Amino acid sequence: MERSPAQWWRTSRQYLSDVRSEMRKVTWPTQREYVGGTIGVVVILAFMTFVLGVFDYVLAMGIRLIVP
Repeated sequence: MERSPAQWWRTSRQYLSDVRSEMRKVTWPTQREYVGGTIGVVVILAFMTFVLGVFDYVLAMGIRLIVP
């Protein structure tokens, strides 16, 4: 399916126009919202890191008891 350069240009312009139109409909978060979300993610990551670290330590101790 070969397209002529003029047709390619028209479809490209239409695509970019549609993208621009959709981007105008986006509601972006406020600074307070995204800072709060970032802090939430960092807290959850810290908690999960701690839990996985404890789990890893317990498993390592269990393996040391099984394998001399």
